[in-house]
Amino acid sequence: MTVLIPAGANCMIIDTITQAKAQLSALVSAVEQGEEVIIKKAGKPVAVLKKYDNSRKERKPGAFADKIIIREDFDSFPSDLEEVFGIVAEPSTDYTPEEKDREKS
Repeated sequence: MTVLIPAGANCMIIDTITQAKAQLSALVSAVEQGEEVIIKKAGKPVAVLKKYDNSRKERKPGAFADKIIIREDFDSFPSDLEEVFGIVAEPSTDYTPEEKDREKS
């Protein structure tokens, strides 16, 4: 018969994985009651069973407003790196009204 070894007020230690497998239901019940279970392998702690905490804080949009600044040139690539990576500049699509008229005809 395997005995659970109390480690502290809300913690118990299981000496082997075999013991943990044999007592999984009891260990889960203990965890539900607030206990923390440490499982050892070859005498060294390797795992902790503890109650799942689903109390995540709700995120609020805009939490970093006015704290992060994106510069105007964020999307532009430095010309010296364009050459290194073989990036070819795209032709400008900003036409003057006269150029648009010439293109249509």
